[in-house]
Amino acid sequence: MGHQWRGFSRHFSGRGEATLRVLVLWADSRSANLGVQVLAYGMKELARRAWGSDVQVDFQDYGRGDSDVAFGNRAIVADLGKRRGDLKVKLSSYDLIIDSGAGDSFADIYGAQRLLWMANANRLAASLNVPVVLGPQTIGPFNTWWGKAIGRYVMQRANQVHSRDRASSDYVSELLGRRPDVSSTDVVFALPVPNVSEKRDVLLNVSGLLWQENHHVDYEKYRRVIREIIAEMTRNGRTVSLLSHVIESESPDNDVPVCRALADELNLEALVPVDVTEARRMVASAELVIGSRMHACLNALSVGTRSLPLAYSRKFAPLMNDIGWSHVHDLRDEDLTVERIVAEAEELLRGEYDDELDALRANAESRLSDSIEALKKISLTA
Repeated sequence: MGHQWRGFSRHFSGRGEATLRVLVLWADSRSANLGVQVLAYGMKELARRAWGSDVQVDFQDYGRGDSDVAFGNRAIVADLGKRRGDLKVKLSSYDLIIDSGAGDSFADIYGAQRLLWMANANRLAASLNVPVVLGPQTIGPFNTWWGKAIGRYVMQRANQVHSRDRASSDYVSELLGRRPDVSSTDVVFALPVPNVSEKRDVLLNVSGLLWQENHHVDYEKYRRVIREIIAEMTRNGRTVSLLSHVIESESPDNDVPVCRALADELNLEALVPVDVTEARRMVASAELVIGSRMHACLNALSVGTRSLPLAYSRKFAPLMNDIGWSHVHDLRDEDLTVERIVAEAEELLRGEYDDELDALRANAESRLSDSIEALKKISLTA
């Protein structure tokens, strides 16, 4: 797919040792959204498994994030017409670009600006002869003519395309007339599983995004559903703790204020991890995680904890179903009831689907292995 792969021009350390340099686009290891941290560290782990622990992996978000350069409108304009503009210098210092698509942003549902930023970085990399891999991600939907045009442009120039669910693979086929190079899964399954001694019963991840007016779900209904889940689980003798998965930030949709306010009101434990590593320890301590943030649920499943996602967008169900986890409730379903959610939560807690969880993790590891083997086929000649 795209142009032929060139050999890497290795960079050398002060000791004269060759070091492969990889840049992961649209990821931020310090993001308040722990799902974004998952993308960063998960893509890094893929690179390490493919090329060894000495590979240097850096992260680049739309803004500065972990980087000294931003990739937004101002930087794009400043870079135009310059042979050594900041963006060109940044990209040309790497042997390989892994474009994470910010997980689910390689689509037109978030508007033109974000998609154009992504396309511009891919355009510049191609002009500099720096190879690009679209790492495991949701691809599409592209509902507009311009979205489809940009989607084709980016994928036709990528050296490899890795989708993370069947719906995404179908989008690639629809736009390009062929399947992606790899049908993979979410990179959260590449992260190490923590050892924990602390035990908790039920963790409920409450989304600050959905708690206020939003374009995904009826926020008033969402508030009722969350309160009723807590009440029903408590009546069933369960101990419920509240988990924030988007932590304190300037963004109004972070989970912390909602979780703390609910915890104070209902006398519950509120858990606010400092980073994704601590969040994974928290979900590993639980018997069940019920979550409105997809990566809160994926973090749980990837460490072997049962999870019940409360979906609000297209990205949830295709990914979950693809790895063999059908226990998903869609908040947009008019027929959704708290009774159904709680009944399935109790089935999960009784271990009725633990064999599915074991099969899911094995399936995810197999799919990630396919991504790793595809990356290994890249020529690393100096």
